[in-house]
Amino acid sequence: MEKVAELLARKYPQFNTAASNCLVSDALYQMCCENVDYLIVMEEDKFKGIITDHGITSKILFETRPLNKIRVSEFMTTSLPVATPDDSLQSCMQMMERFNVRHVVVFNRFEFRGVVSTYDLMQEALNKPDAFFVETEPPRRGYPWTY
Repeated sequence: MEKVAELLARKYPQFNTAASNCLVSDALYQMCCENVDYLIVMEEDKFKGIITDHGITSKILFETRPLNKIRVSEFMTTSLPVATPDDSLQSCMQMMERFNVRHVVVFNRFEFRGVVSTYDLMQEALNKPDAFFVETEPPRRGYPWTY
């Protein structure tokens, strides 16, 4: 089973960061330029949260202010499930399903390592289907009432 550390090692360095005092309109422009759907919110080299295009669109419906008047700190997501580099990709998928999120934050002993997204997991499943979808127990054979 593939580990999160192996996935993060293959990913490009994550430069898609924003400051918490940045404007949401600037963050959207940066996401568009970098062709990403999230930005990592950092303050003084410390992870604060992420801001996603999905999060912005779901929260902007209830705002009357324009996007160039709203700070990233108001729209960022701070409560995300956390994985370690030793976790499997399958456990990341289970966390995403359990918490109904699209991103999992990776920490190694309080040190931020990166973000695993549903897109990353989909790419892994398409590139390495044999390693990604491993059956843990053999399929059962016979009649269902003999289990």
